[in-house]
Amino acid sequence: MSSSLDPNQGGDEKKKTYHKQATGLARKTVQAHSTESSLKLYGSCFCPFVHRVWISLEHKQLQYEYVEVDVYRKPKLLLDINPRGLVPALRHGDWGCYESTVLMEYLEDLGGDVALLPKDPKVRAHSRLWSDHINRHIIPVFYRYLQAQEAKDQASFAKELTEQIATLVTAADETGPFFLGEDMTFVDVQIAPWVIRLEKVLKPYRGWPEPDPGSRWEKWVRAIEGNEAVKNTTSDDQLYFDSYERYAENRPNTSQVREAINSGRGLP
Repeated sequence: MSSSLDPNQGGDEKKKTYHKQATGLARKTVQAHSTESSLKLYGSCFCPFVHRVWISLEHKQLQYEYVEVDVYRKPKLLLDINPRGLVPALRHGDWGCYESTVLMEYLEDLGGDVALLPKDPKVRAHSRLWSDHINRHIIPVFYRYLQAQEAKDQASFAKELTEQIATLVTAADETGPFFLGEDMTFVDVQIAPWVIRLEKVLKPYRGWPEPDPGSRWEKWVRAIEGNEAVKNTTSDDQLYFDSYERYAENRPNTSQVREAINSGRGLP
C-alpha cells in the first residue's frame, strides 16, 4: 500500500478518505483560534464528538486554541491526554481530559458568557436525561443505518432512527425552537453535530428525508442549522461527504466507532 494512502482506503486511491483540515466557515474559526492559549481543543474536523465541544466553546465565547490532529496517526500530544488516542481531547494548562459530554460539563463549570445548563436542578437533570437518550439511542443507530449494506437493514434502522428522534422531540418544549425553548442549551449542542450530518451524510448516502414541513422537528432542525456557533464550526458539504464514504461502504480500518457498531458493543 502506498504510504500516501490512509489505511481505510484499502490501497485504492480512488476511495475517498477523511479530511485533515476544516473548510468553509469552520476553517475561518480555526484560523481565528490558532494562537497560543492555555485552553486547547485537540480535534479532527470531520468528527461529530469534537464538533459538540467546539460548538460549546464558540457558544460560550470562551478563549481557546483549536489544534487539528490526525487522530489515525495518534500523535504523542494526543496520547499524553487520552491513552486511547481518541478525540476530542482538552488540555487546560497542565491538565487534560477527554470524552465529549464530560468536556461539555467541564466547560460549563468554567463559566463563560453563556450557560448551556440551566440553574434549576430539575431542568438540569431533565437535560442530562435526554442527553443520555441521544448518546444511547440516537447516535448508535445513526451509525448502524449508515454502515448497513442491505436494503432491508437500512429500512429497519431508518425506522428506528425516526422513532428515537420522535421520542426526543416529545420531551422538548412544545414551542421551541430549541429543546428548552428560545435559547440553545446543552441538549441542542449534544445532538447538533448529528442534525448537521443527517443533511450532509445520511441524505446523500441513504436518502434521509427532509423534516416534515411545519413540524416541531423541522423547527428544531432549522434553529440548530441557523445558530452562529453551529455555522461557524461546520465545514463545507464536501468534507462530510468525502469523510463519511468509508462508513457508508462499511470499510475496514474506518474507526473504532465502526468496529464497535459492527460488533454490537457500545460506542468507544
